[in-house]
This record gives sequence, structure tokens and C-alpha cells, in this order.
Amino acid sequence: MTTLKFADTHNMVAFLSKPAESDGFEQIVDFLNAQPIRYALTVNPTIYISCIEQFWSTGVVKTINGEVQLHALVDGKKIIISEASVRRDLKLEDEEGIDCLPNSTIFEQLALMGYEKISQKLTFYKPFFSPQWKFLIHTILQCLSPKTTAWNEFSSTMASAIICLATNQKFNFSKFIFEGMIRNLDNVSGKFLMYPRFVQVFLNQQLDGLPTHKRIYNAPSHTKKIFGNMRRVGKGFSGRVTPLFPTMVVQNQAELGEGSAIPTDPHHTLGKVHSQKYI
Repeated sequence: MTTLKFADTHNMVAFLSKPAESDGFEQIVDFLNAQPIRYALTVNPTIYISCIEQFWSTGVVKTINGEVQLHALVDGKKIIISEASVRRDLKLEDEEGIDCLPNSTIFEQLALMGYEKISQKLTFYKPFFSPQWKFLIHTILQCLSPKTTAWNEFSSTMASAIICLATNQKFNFSKFIFEGMIRNLDNVSGKFLMYPRFVQVFLNQQLDGLPTHKRIYNAPSHTKKIFGNMRRVGKGFSGRVTPLFPTMVVQNQAELGEGSAIPTDPHHTLGKVHSQKYI
């Protein structure tokens, strides 16, 4: 049996602080800190290597009472993961969220975000966005995607996730993560130790303690260098800056004054976004 390995730039810990190097990125950092996905982006438990190895080496898919579940054995105890448990343990609050938007909506919304390589292809490229949008895309990709490489491109599903975040809609990250785990079990040639941060969170919920485990995996983390990387202008990109949507800008309550309310619209729809001019 092939020894399963970790991926160096997969399931990273997001950098959502605002040091001096973050000048110009304050809005997108504040936005992500205010989202329910913040916990999944930043949770960083102590990861025990042998536990993650046991989980992925013994994992199988079962359907129980109509619910698809991932069953594994860790330290002799049965571990059961489902879409619902992913949602609960990662605090994602995305039940009944969107799986994927229509292609026409994806193309239209990416254009509003300033994307400069619009075509009919359903692979999109991060370098053709301005810095704050690039930061959003890159953070979601490396922290939540089941991918291990090709961080400059993303699919229609990931595009849907970005658009839903930007337009205050629920994207079903729980289903996205769970289905990625299921595919990993079936990946005969490319199976790896996927989502170590998340798997450890799941295990911590179902195991009483891990006192005998010594080998620890240090999850890769973004650093403040990410801001400089996102400022780089990609080849073929005009360099034109497209601001975040107004509904994405998180206002500081202290600046608004006592008794003021932060203007939010929980029923914000794509139609409302269409009516505003961002580019």
C-alpha cells in the first residue's frame, strides 16, 4: 500500500490580521473576519499525524438511512463523518446553501468583480483580478479547496463560492468539503492526507483524548507575505483596481457612533448587485 502524504500548500491556515504590510487589504480582511467561514479558515488544532493517517487509511463510504457517511477507525474507535457533522464541527451555517450558480450568472458576476479574461470556458484565473479580489480567491482556494496544486486557476464551483460570499448568499461549503473527502477515498493514484486541520477537528469531537500520540503535523499557514504576493500584477492584466462590492465593506461600529446600526441586507440578491455599477 502506498504511504499517504500531506500536501504542503493544502488546507492552509488563513492570515486575517492587519499588519503594516496589509495596507490596501483592510476591507477584504475585515470582510472575511465577519463571515461564518472564518472559523474554518483559521481553526488550527494540534494535528496528530498517526490519527490523520489512520483516518484516511481506514475510511470507507456508507449510506445509513439515506445519509451518505464516511466511516473510519482511529485508535480502535469508529469515527463517523457526514455533511451535517462537517457543518456542525466547522461552524459553517450553510444548510440549504447553493452548490453551483448558473454559468451565465458566474460570467456576469466575475465581470462585475473586474475579471479581465472572460470567455466561455469554465476555468478561471486568479491573476486577472485586482489585489483584494485575488486575496479573497487565494484564501478560499488554499484554505478550503480539496486541491493541492494549480492555485492560479479555479473552477465554476469555486467561482460560485466566491460570488456567493461577495453577494451575501449561502454557499454550501459543508457539502463541498464532504464531497471532496469522499472523492479522495476513491482516488486510487492520488489519495493523500486531505484536510488535516478539519479531520483533527472532527476527531477531537469524537475521541476522548489523544495522550499516546506524539508526532505532530504543523499545518501550513499564510503569513503577512501574502499581501505582497497578491499585489503582484499578473502577465496580461491591466492593473486596473476594481473595488469590493459596497455590501462587502464592514464598517467599524465605533466609527458609526453609539446606537447606529451597521447597514446590512440579509436578503441581498444577485439582482440587487446587477442594478449597481461597480465597473
